[in-house]
Amino acid sequence: MLCSGVGVSCSLGTGGPQVAVTVTGSDSPFPQREQALEQEWEQLLQQEHPRLESSTRDDDDREAVLTPEHRMLVEKFSVSLQVIPPVHPGETVFLPRRHPLPCFLDSSSLRPHSQLEELFLRSSLPEQLSFLHNGFLSNLYLHAADCPRPLLRWLFQLLTWPPETSSRAFGLLWDLSIDGLFRQPDEDMRLWYPSLQEVKEVFRCLGAYNPALYPHGPFQHSSRALESEASLGCWEPQDPPQEVALDIKLSYIYRFLILCFLVQPTSYTDASILGLMELLCRAGLDVGLRLLPKTDLQQLLLLLLENIQEWPGKLQPLCCALSWVSDHHHNLLTLVQFFLDATPRGRPLGVGGTEIKTGLVWPGLGTVLEPIALYDICWEDSSSLHASLLAQFEFWKHFARQLRSQLSLMVIARMLGQQESLPLWGEKTQLALLSQLLSLMRPSSLRQCLGSETLPSSPGQQSKASAELDHKVCYLCHSLLTLAGVVVSSQDITPDQWGELQLLCMQLDRHISTHIRESPQAMHRTKLKDLATQTYIRWQDLLAHCQPQGQYFSPWKDI
Repeated sequence: MLCSGVGVSCSLGTGGPQVAVTVTGSDSPFPQREQALEQEWEQLLQQEHPRLESSTRDDDDREAVLTPEHRMLVEKFSVSLQVIPPVHPGETVFLPRRHPLPCFLDSSSLRPHSQLEELFLRSSLPEQLSFLHNGFLSNLYLHAADCPRPLLRWLFQLLTWPPETSSRAFGLLWDLSIDGLFRQPDEDMRLWYPSLQEVKEVFRCLGAYNPALYPHGPFQHSSRALESEASLGCWEPQDPPQEVALDIKLSYIYRFLILCFLVQPTSYTDASILGLMELLCRAGLDVGLRLLPKTDLQQLLLLLLENIQEWPGKLQPLCCALSWVSDHHHNLLTLVQFFLDATPRGRPLGVGGTEIKTGLVWPGLGTVLEPIALYDICWEDSSSLHASLLAQFEFWKHFARQLRSQLSLMVIARMLGQQESLPLWGEKTQLALLSQLLSLMRPSSLRQCLGSETLPSSPGQQSKASAELDHKVCYLCHSLLTLAGVVVSSQDITPDQWGELQLLCMQLDRHISTHIRESPQAMHRTKLKDLATQTYIRWQDLLAHCQPQGQYFSPWKDI
């Protein structure tokens, strides 16, 4: 490039042509001659140094040109991006909805007691919603002698609407239910609660679809709903993200169900409770809710466990139903973690205000669960409440540990294809059954099961397919080993089970730890190796605490 006021002299080679260009100022009277000289200079440079033309290429083109030796070097020290994900993939449970489904109040059996109530019952859906938003429904029914059940059912259906409406519906539904409880005698307290079918319909309005639960397909708009749908969006000025809005609606539903089961524990049959638990677990695995906390869901599941009358008779059908909620091993592991590890933290239960601080431990994460709140329910005798809370916590601890252990064992057996061959409900202990399953969790055995398909014929495709298969094997083994840790941690290890746990430690080291070859190109193997090491250390610590007198642990002892 020519610069004003600077003389430029170029000599290309010893015997090559000489080019001299002199520009005396920026306002040269010969601009065409300057351009011609510049083009001639560039042509001479290209003729004398042809490699300079390649220097003008993009960086991407230069990086793509690699010699075979450089390519082998790069492939040798490259790191695979395939890792074991910390978050489960989830299931598509709730289909997106652009507008909420209209919920119509069935006022055919209601008789108005005032002109305002008559106006409300005869109004259209948008006008009835204006009653809710402006607080007129609280004036009508909050202190009434008997709140009509169709109104409570309508408010429960409105929990599926966007937060601007669902929050007001939940607040009024909660206030009406609590007000009705205080107006009834203690020996005969009655509370309206939704049936299992009504809960399913509410989930269906949220967009839930599963062929097993909803054989007729997704909820369809009726002609009446389509006519009024255009006038319903005006109530939601600015909706939050869809996942957050769905989590808020589900939280309202869970909290009201918690109140129902606290007030009337025997309202639902065991069959309804099992169906409700399966429905809740499916909803909790939704792909949009993977990163959101599930405190209300976990508290509701613990409460449902406590309200099962025929226990442990219903343990087997419950585990069988939950083990088929998903086909992915990581989703089933997350489902097991929905049921909290009710491990006390070495401190008494505290009663402060209306909160019950249980000190539960989040499984696998080590964080403390948020306190369980009883909201507006007041108690007079704190000592009797403290005793009842201790008893209730023991129930939760016993039920949750039983379910977590047996469900984990069934998931492992299903993933290994041993659900029918192993006597999961026989006389053998869970540690003895786990010992048989642990030998099948060897990475080479899992590779044979997952790699039944023929590999591609191309060498490059074979290498890629082999790396993907190795990642799948480590991913599956990581989930199965985590479930095995849940089975062991849910047991009360006694000196009589010391030998079974010692055998588990030996099999873990023999079948899994020694078969994992770490590599810089496969970080998923390193993560699996770390989990195997942590599990081995944890089981060794249990062995030290339950060691029988006169015995010592030897890893070389042949059992």
